[in-house]
Order: sequence, then C-alpha cells, then structure tokens
Amino acid sequence: MKPMRTERLILRNWEDRDRDLFHRINSDDRVMEFFPFRRDRAQADAKMDELRAWTTNDGYGFAAAEITATGECIGFIGLLDTDQVPSLPAGTIEIGWRLAPEFWGKGYVTEAAEAWLAYGFETLGLDEIVSFAVAANRRSTAVMQRLGMSADPSGDFDHPSIPDSHPHLKRHVLYRLSRQDWQARKRAAR
Repeated sequence: MKPMRTERLILRNWEDRDRDLFHRINSDDRVMEFFPFRRDRAQADAKMDELRAWTTNDGYGFAAAEITATGECIGFIGLLDTDQVPSLPAGTIEIGWRLAPEFWGKGYVTEAAEAWLAYGFETLGLDEIVSFAVAANRRSTAVMQRLGMSADPSGDFDHPSIPDSHPHLKRHVLYRLSRQDWQARKRAAR
C-alpha cells in the first residue's frame, strides 16, 4: 500500500518496529474490553503478519496509524474484507480501528477513517462501507455516527465467532454508509 497522509497521521503498512504496540493493543484489557480474548506475543505477531500480508496484497487493510510529528505508531485504522456478518454478501468491506488508550479522545480515528472512506469510495469504487461493534461499545458507535454512518437495526447480529461463554459480547450493531450518502455529506461540508 502507498502510505496516505492526513493532517496529523501517516496511514501505512505494518513494520517490524510496530510489534510491541500491536501486541500491547491486542492484550490490553481496556482496548479489548469488547473482545472475548487477549493475544499473547506470538498470537499478536502472527496477526500483525497476516494484516501486513493482506495490506500488501490488497492495497488496503487494517493498517498502522503513525503520528507524523513523532513517528509513533498508535494503533490501526483501515478497511478490510469481512465475512463475519452473516447477513452481508461476500466481498463486503468494513472499516475498523483499534488504538492504544493514551490516544483515545483525540480525534485520530475519525481523521484517519475519513481518509479511508475517501479511498474506499473514490479509489476502490465501493458502493457501501459498513462497520459493526458490540452493542454496548459506545465509543466505536459514536465514531460511526461522526463518520455519517447510519445504524441498520435490521442488520444487527449475534457474532458467530463469540463463544457462548461471553453472551454480553455476542450482539453486534451494524452501521452502513453508501457512496451517495458520503458524497452528499462531503458536498454539504464545503
């Protein structure tokens, strides 16, 4: 993937120097509050390698976000093919994110996600981008709303990968953004 720049960030593929941060965000109880697992170092390294390969092959993915001024990796924001939502057709693209807690509340996710939406609609020519989260995950759903995404209660689902041992994490809400709605929002902001 060719790195993308926003006002404060560089969105790029993963590098070996990101491994410590990637492990930390995948094992931190606050970051992973809405996930039924924590990754140990070997699992985190394997997942980072998987994301790096997808990003290399597809030109997009859950890519590293780096603060331009410091070179510090803060987590990931990006687009990914999803097959996790049973009601969505194959080839559906989701937008997702995960940041270290010290970078929450600074607008980084929204800033980077806006760049990824533009990439998805303008470069990839997508008709729609979705996002989903555990119903109780107010931080993520607030970002979805800031991005102009609309809740689709008819698409809410019980995530098939969540074990029965974590019933409070099963129910996921689905948000959608069409290219037409994104373009209208962009025109209105001018």
